[in-house]
This record gives sequence, structure tokens and C-alpha cells, in this order.
Amino acid sequence: MGKMFDALRKTEQEKFAESAEHEEEPRDVMPADVIFDDKLVAYYQQASMVAEQFRRLRTYITSPKLDGASPKTILVTSTLAGEGKSLIAANLAIMISAELQSYALLVDCDLRNPSLSKLFGLQQQKGLSDYLAGDTKIEDIMIKTPIDKLSIIPGGNLEENPVELIGSQKMKYLVQDLKSRYDDRFIIFDSSPILPTTEPSVLNKMVDGIIMVIMSGRTSRESVTQAIKALEKEKILGVVLNNLEFKTNAMIRKHFGSDRYYYNYNYDYSKADPEPGIREKIKGMVNSIKMFRNKNAS
Repeated sequence: MGKMFDALRKTEQEKFAESAEHEEEPRDVMPADVIFDDKLVAYYQQASMVAEQFRRLRTYITSPKLDGASPKTILVTSTLAGEGKSLIAANLAIMISAELQSYALLVDCDLRNPSLSKLFGLQQQKGLSDYLAGDTKIEDIMIKTPIDKLSIIPGGNLEENPVELIGSQKMKYLVQDLKSRYDDRFIIFDSSPILPTTEPSVLNKMVDGIIMVIMSGRTSRESVTQAIKALEKEKILGVVLNNLEFKTNAMIRKHFGSDRYYYNYNYDYSKADPEPGIREKIKGMVNSIKMFRNKNAS
């Protein structure tokens, strides 16, 4: 039985690889006049302090590590729902694509609550769930955005069995294929939260690295500790502390430098607020982003 199973698996892998060789680049191109969500600050507010934190996050991730390599497949997840993981994933992908020699592919793996389509102004359409559950081809669900070098794969139609789809062999082959096809492409997987769902504990075995998003002042240490236990600890690149509020000027200077620093380097308040009320819109998402190395965590 073991040999028969191995033979069947090998046949399935060869069939998948053969079909992948004939896959093309995205057939669908997002309309140029599509309206993105204004919380995509990496696109709308490239001169803001928040956007600069995404640049820092990008640099941290894309810089070669001690072994000379950088993670190409990155899972972005959170402990609980509502911590801003999808916004972090989307802004990070935009910032990666802005780098001269990097391409980014953003994949919505939160099949229970897919939100990337809304962030990028897309109408409900086929996506990852349709590919995993049927005969839809990967090039039919990969969409090229108006942002140069950035493509996305939406979550698709809601399915009753997201865990089975994410944990399927077809998903594993897809991750491998997307990773091996282009050396200069980073693939960001936006996953469902860790504690309420099973998918992150399945996906984390398929990727090179993991970023955890934690909502400041809301998520307890006990919840974070429990979430980390569900992941492969050595793959955790770090933690993004989202919605961190600075109540004093001293705290702002400690983490971002003086006001004079930002004026001198063009990160001034006029550029940070291109439209009235934008600061209030962003407040619920990111007041600050901080990366904490987790390699030496106990």
C-alpha cells in the first residue's frame, strides 16, 4: 500500500508540474481607474512616517540573512481577528513592489473572510478557493494591479471547507511552484488568525517565514504565547505591533526622532495628511509599526 500511495503521489506531482509549465502570467488586468482603499498608505502616502515604517519592514524581510538567502514565501497572520493583518500584508506587498529589483505577489488565504479584493477595489470574483476546489487555472485568478510589479490572487468564493482546501496537496504544490518560478518575486500569504482557525498552523509548514501582527493594548500575552505554540517557532521573522499610540512627544522622539528630523527629510505633516481626516482613517490601522526580532525568544 505504501508503494502504491507513493506512486500515486508522484503521478499527481508530475501532472501538476506539467500543467504548471504551460501556465502564463496573469490574464486579468485590474482596471487603471480602480479605487484602492485609502488605508493602503504605502500607495497613497509614500512620504508619511507610517509608509517609512513599511519600508523598514520590507528591508528587514528582503535583506539576505546569515545563510545568504532571504525568505521568498511569507505568511502574515495574527493572534485574533481584527488586528490588521490584511492591511499589513497589503501595504508590505506594495512596498516590496516599489523596490527596484523586486516583484510581489499577494495571495488571500483567508478563505473564511477574504478582504484583499475590497482593499484593492475589486468586485467579488474567482480566486484561490475556486482554484483549489475546481479546475480553475492559476493564471485565471492572478490579477495584475495598476501598481507596477504587484499582482494579487483574491480569496474567491466562500467555501465550507477552508481547512481542507488550504491543507490540500494542490495548495502545497502551488506554493512550491510560485516560489520556484521567479527568483526576484516575494509572495505574501494573508492568512486567517491563529487561535480561532486551523489554517495558519497548516500554512506555516509551507512557507519560509512568518510575520505575526498584534494589536497593541488589546491582545494579551497569554494569547500571543498560545498562538506562537501553534507555529514553527524558528520560522517567525518577527512581530508587527499595530496601533501603538504615543501619548507624549517624548515617546514619539524615542521611536521616530525629532520633528526637525522629519521636516529635514521631507516626512512633514503636510505630506503625511494629503486629504482632510486621513489621520483619523489610519488611526484604527497603524499609528506605528515596530518590528521585534524573535529569533532568540524563549
